[in-house]
Amino acid sequence: MRKVTTERRKHNSPSDYNGKPHTNPFGYCLKLGFFAGVIWGLLHWLLYAIHFTKVMPGFLLEPFLQQSFLKSGWGHFAGIVAFTVFSIIATFIYKVLLGRLGGPWAGVFYGLVWWLLLFMTIGPVMQMMDPVNKIGYDTLFTEGCFFTLWGLFIGYTIAFEFTDEASREPAGAL
Repeated sequence: MRKVTTERRKHNSPSDYNGKPHTNPFGYCLKLGFFAGVIWGLLHWLLYAIHFTKVMPGFLLEPFLQQSFLKSGWGHFAGIVAFTVFSIIATFIYKVLLGRLGGPWAGVFYGLVWWLLLFMTIGPVMQMMDPVNKIGYDTLFTEGCFFTLWGLFIGYTIAFEFTDEASREPAGAL
């Protein structure tokens, strides 16, 4: 008798269905944003180091810190940290606005929207980067591709994790 009640509790636990725990959205988005920021922040640094882009790794800090600092090694590090914080915030925004969408396309468009916001409106106004007509095509295309892939990374990872939740539910739960 005791064994049956233990098994029943085990299967009826709200955090555990069929031996697979539900994903905590807050923790998952925090981890995903952190790794997106570190991975893609380091890639952006590499693109800057090999002169594919003129936009410094610390471009998000440009309105707040001196450019001479941002060009130093510590400035590059601060830029990667700032991009990591930005990625965490962007991941939470994606989860709230587009988290129910499956597939890669929402993430692709999400990255393009951020690229448009940063490079066409907010960035030049806040002097994070040169205006579009002065920045150069190589930088624009590099950054456009970079943000598209960054958005794809965030969007598709969330889509894969959270649209798969229904398959973890017991058959009669819906």
